[in-house]
Amino acid sequence: MQNKLKTHLITTELFLKGSSFYRGIVLTVAIVLPLAILNITNLFEFAPAIALGTFLNAPSDVPGSLRRKINGILISILLTLLVSFIVFVTKPYFILLLIAIAIISFLVSLISVYGFRASLISFSGLLAIVLTLAVEKTDIKAIVLHVGLLGVGGLWYLIVSLLSNWLFPKKDDDQLLSDTLQLTGEFLKIRAKLLTKQNKREKNAKKALILQTQISEKHETLRESLLEGRKRSGRSFSNERRLLIFISLVDIFELALANSLDYSKIDSIFGLHKSHLIVFKKMNKVLGNHLIALSELLIKKGKLPNLEQLNKTFEKTETAIQDYVDVVTLPEARDGAIALRNLQDYQKQLLQEVKAIRRVLKKVKDNTKASLKIKTSQQFLTSQDYRFNILLQHFSLKSPMLRHALRLSIAIVFGFLLGSLLDLKNAYWIVLTIIVIMRPNYGLTKERSKNRIIGTLIGAVIAIIIILITKNTTVYMILAVVSLTFAFSLIQQSYKAGAAFITLNIVFVYSLIDPNAFSVIQYRVIDTIIGATIAIVANYLVFPSWEYKNLDAVIVGVITSNGKYLQATKALYHNKEENNLNYKISRKEAFLAMSNLNAAFQRVTQDPKSKQKESALIYDMVTLNHTILSAIASIGSYILNHKTTSASKEFDTITESIFNTLNNTASKLENNKITKLTTEKETAQAHKRLQQHYENLSQKRDMAIEAGQTQIDNKALLNLQEAHLISNQLLWLKTLSTNLTNAAKKYKSVFN
Repeated sequence: MQNKLKTHLITTELFLKGSSFYRGIVLTVAIVLPLAILNITNLFEFAPAIALGTFLNAPSDVPGSLRRKINGILISILLTLLVSFIVFVTKPYFILLLIAIAIISFLVSLISVYGFRASLISFSGLLAIVLTLAVEKTDIKAIVLHVGLLGVGGLWYLIVSLLSNWLFPKKDDDQLLSDTLQLTGEFLKIRAKLLTKQNKREKNAKKALILQTQISEKHETLRESLLEGRKRSGRSFSNERRLLIFISLVDIFELALANSLDYSKIDSIFGLHKSHLIVFKKMNKVLGNHLIALSELLIKKGKLPNLEQLNKTFEKTETAIQDYVDVVTLPEARDGAIALRNLQDYQKQLLQEVKAIRRVLKKVKDNTKASLKIKTSQQFLTSQDYRFNILLQHFSLKSPMLRHALRLSIAIVFGFLLGSLLDLKNAYWIVLTIIVIMRPNYGLTKERSKNRIIGTLIGAVIAIIIILITKNTTVYMILAVVSLTFAFSLIQQSYKAGAAFITLNIVFVYSLIDPNAFSVIQYRVIDTIIGATIAIVANYLVFPSWEYKNLDAVIVGVITSNGKYLQATKALYHNKEENNLNYKISRKEAFLAMSNLNAAFQRVTQDPKSKQKESALIYDMVTLNHTILSAIASIGSYILNHKTTSASKEFDTITESIFNTLNNTASKLENNKITKLTTEKETAQAHKRLQQHYENLSQKRDMAIEAGQTQIDNKALLNLQEAHLISNQLLWLKTLSTNLTNAAKKYKSVFN
């Protein structure tokens, strides 16, 4: 009980000190301050429009580079002004208004094709429709004045946002780093469970895929924020510290992926000796918990956690290896001992990265890792293409974004028409619910609808209780401000909680205007349920876009990226210094492509069961691609972090064969001709020679043991590890690429 209470207190403290709550306070201040000032100066008639303009243009202010933030808010201001003016002008003519809403909602929705920030600008444009419907202005002068004041509100929010960024410039970066540390810690703990929990391996593997996607998304945002910020303001100690933490997090992520073991082989080797794996499992868990503890320090500050448990657990891994060798005995124990040694080596590297993060948090100056040149760093940024041609490419019913835009505009028009015909009070709330809830994906729309309804009901019940207890308008005013802050703070973290606070805010604001607050609550609940129902039904029936139909390009993308990653790894083996940068860029692209596939598969699982066509086959494709990525990362990570021998001809032959297999698989999925056939005989001979090399080293070691040399020297150990890893990983990669080809053939026959 005490532990649960302590956890809740820590969670609450992290939230109150985090960037989400800070952003909620900033937006609340930006809205409330003009209302207060203009009320004091007897100019309150201008205040509501300015407050609406502030609220309308806040969504695009999300973590990222300052330049993109400013551009995003300015574009949002122009869009909301245009939308508001058109809706105002057409409002007196109902049919014309419906046509305007349909066209605007369709075109504004399509802006989302330009990425996440663009989708938030699009949301502001859609929100402008609703807020304009809520305001009564018929005179052209009044309309122009109102629209102008909306622009003032938008510019006011931009000023407040820039000021808040100046006061706490690294609030978002620290929150992002904290979130990434926490997710990476959870990822390591899940991977620990994969090692021994055979019966729960598939369940844990799916959890790992979700975490992997979330981590990759955080990495992308951090790259934009840290590297763009570095370009703009140059190098500083605080910037370099955050960059050092980020680089260590990327390395930890790659190390974790690189250590995706062939678990069937591990089960085979350690069948009756799994007890020797327990300490390695514990080491991963301890490392994960340590990263989570460090994540909290970035937000709430405090002392670094003790290193004693980490060091002691790592020391036990050496004992575990020796115990295994003593029990099984050499040479039978060699494969298992090398596997444990590789696992220990991986955990040692993780430990070094964790200690590097600790040094940064101690503010020890160490720029060895942050020596990335600005020109070089820009190559790691994913640039968004804003050409008009991108928009034109989506003008096809095959495009999920076009289908979503059509679906959304039809749902909005239908919702507004239904509310008007039924003469519902505040019928625009139906439209608001549709805009907020509806997403291109059915599953997410359904989930948001459920959370929206539950949140609204919770908010309504709380509001009723408070209204029954007190009729004090001062209390309503305070609660309106407080609920507004928490609504903005929680909407991204917990949509259900955010919806509850939004309902509270609306009820208390209306309670200040209309004494009959219960009617407001009643209509709020009814309109929310109607809007949510329309959103779900529209997603299912109107131009539905089931995820399994959109997977081809995503699967081809990850296969192609994995092929390029393999080629970059091959080049790295030949020359580390010359090919290091290209390897890391290829690695980033491969990780992002895999993240996209993971996210696509999650969307498949959210669709109705009847629309999850061949989900088991799709999952096989996802896991095969993920395992291929992990196997390549395993080779690349070993090459990067160890002194290796020269790359052999056999290595080149096998990697070329695997690359061709991956390329041919992608070509088949795209209905293209096979580019190059692989020579299986030559590949088999190359692998036989690699295996023979490992066996020769093993025999040499056996002879040394027989001669009484029980302690192996470091060079011989590294040579054995390298030969074992390269030989096994290449054989595994070859098998995986062949399995992927077979799965792709089946996939193609089913979906075409």
